[in-house]
Amino acid sequence: MQNNNSRFGGGALVRRIVMASALVGAALLTGCASTYVDTATKLVPASEMKKVADPKPVQLVFEFQTKGAPNPRATMLLKDTVAKEVVDAGLFSKVATDPTPNVSMLNVTLNNVPLTDNPGAKGFVTGLTFGLAGSAVTDGYICTVSYLPAGQATPIVKTARHAIHTTMGNANPPAGVQKAASMLDAVQQMTRDVVSNALKDLSYDTAFN
Repeated sequence: MQNNNSRFGGGALVRRIVMASALVGAALLTGCASTYVDTATKLVPASEMKKVADPKPVQLVFEFQTKGAPNPRATMLLKDTVAKEVVDAGLFSKVATDPTPNVSMLNVTLNNVPLTDNPGAKGFVTGLTFGLAGSAVTDGYICTVSYLPAGQATPIVKTARHAIHTTMGNANPPAGVQKAASMLDAVQQMTRDVVSNALKDLSYDTAFN
């Protein structure tokens, strides 16, 4: 997967980085921050998706949420990243983002759930790093993919989870993570990873394929 940052001008990129900071609670803290993407959830290449014998067109609807509430700015930031991941997965003959009649619907929701201050967050997902010592913040992300075939009433729903960790000052980085060059890079990598995992699960569901 390629990063699309180069097609934005300098000013636009700065604005995108500011918006990306809103996706990770840790970015609101002061001081020198280092951002890490959890490696328990990894990018799934198209070659690992189950091949669809007769792919159909689909209309894609994406929404980013913060604690379950719509976040329009974050949705705008990541919509192209999500759309590219859906296209690259190769599960559909065509992916439209504008209203398209008489086609199947693919709703992708990415919900940011801050974990560090949540006592119940240790059960967020097995394998993801949690309980970091020192000045560190963990943000969880739940991706829900809902596919509704044209003419049907019951969607096929798949979920995947991910996390971004941010350390402040001289805090040691957690184990099992990959350092990101920037907050924006971390958010985009997390998005590609978690969406691809949900799409892989969808591809292997016999109700879909």
